[in-house]
Amino acid sequence: MTAEIRFFWSRLNANYWFYPALFSILAAILAFAMVTIDRLGFAEFLNDISWIIPARPDGASTMLSVMAGSMIGVASTVFSITIAAVAYASGNYGPRLLTNFMEDRGNQLSLATFIGSFVYALIVLRAVRGEDETAASIETAGATALPGFTPQLSLLVAYVLMALCVAVLVFFLNHIPSSIRINKVLKGIGERLLETIKDTYPVEDEFTDPVEPKGGEPLEAWKTGYVQMIDFSDLAAIGKDSGCTFSLRVRTGDFVHPKMVLVEVDGCDPDKVEDRVRESFTLGATRTPEQDPQFLIDELVEIGLRALSPGINDPFTAITALHWLGAATAEIGRRDLLKHICGDDEDGCPVIPLPDDFAHYVKRGFGAIRSGVATSPLAAEVMLDTLAHAAVPIGDEGRQALLKQEAERLAAQARLALAGPDLERFETHVTEFNKTFW
Repeated sequence: MTAEIRFFWSRLNANYWFYPALFSILAAILAFAMVTIDRLGFAEFLNDISWIIPARPDGASTMLSVMAGSMIGVASTVFSITIAAVAYASGNYGPRLLTNFMEDRGNQLSLATFIGSFVYALIVLRAVRGEDETAASIETAGATALPGFTPQLSLLVAYVLMALCVAVLVFFLNHIPSSIRINKVLKGIGERLLETIKDTYPVEDEFTDPVEPKGGEPLEAWKTGYVQMIDFSDLAAIGKDSGCTFSLRVRTGDFVHPKMVLVEVDGCDPDKVEDRVRESFTLGATRTPEQDPQFLIDELVEIGLRALSPGINDPFTAITALHWLGAATAEIGRRDLLKHICGDDEDGCPVIPLPDDFAHYVKRGFGAIRSGVATSPLAAEVMLDTLAHAAVPIGDEGRQALLKQEAERLAAQARLALAGPDLERFETHVTEFNKTFW
């Protein structure tokens, strides 16, 4: 259940509607609070400030009406521009990047500010009473010395919100074209990938041998979908309570369906813990970056392969993707890929995760993009250098050998794709590469 709650919260504040809905509620609360303060007469001191000219009901109604109308119009425009940017990015960089743009805080908060201001203006407008209208209560009648009722403090706050909306609009108009620049997109994916790697594998410069699974009775998936999150701490608690040992057969990001084995249970009856164990797994229709660095690696590879396709032929975008892929590979290569679920009590830990392999990440990253890179002499040279640079901070010779093997495979594939001067130049680079870095 904890995994479900955590995942629900992470997905909730990533939805495009979450912040607009939240800001609308907060704006409504603020509007009612400001109007109440005005009704009770606590804002009467504003009438004594010479540089604040008290508004009259007609002027207040006009101003709030204009504000509400303009804010909902701007909000519609902001939404339309966002959808156009998302469609452009999705078509050019890949459909998996749709989530990245929908989760963009700049877009969400901009729309939320305009929607919230619209709600505030609309609620305050309802409280304005014309000069010929009768007060609804004695408190309202005594709230101002002027005929009718004009919530002066509420109106002042509306002016502040209007100024804030102008600033947010300027920010948004700068943010949208900036956010769809390919270098900015790759930077966002790369930084998020590095952060995910650090969170998933916090132990640096240690290389622990994976624990062998103990096997046991299989516990199967109950529905079809991707493993979006695994609550390892809950599984450990269940194992300690029941005396079970859980050997996981899937990783976060794997696709499962009924009859596929999720966990092998040893030491107890699987039927007794089945419901609790299943609550520790979150399954859904799409992959997410939570606990799954491979998802972000796939995004970098997808952008690089699209850039190197014959229809686009943009090796420089692919080179940028290779640079971030190299940084991520170096970060993975110097970390302990064994998940330390039980902290200091690893020897008696009842959860044995499916071990993550450095070779798997190299294959998923450089191995997946290699076929496209081999057709571009410039990208092929950069990939050789990137592999060498990624090996520098890695202290394990076995992992360095995997990167060298990937460079050899690239050279073999490039020899089939390149010809003439391009091949000669690449061979020269391979020779220098072997002398300098290996």
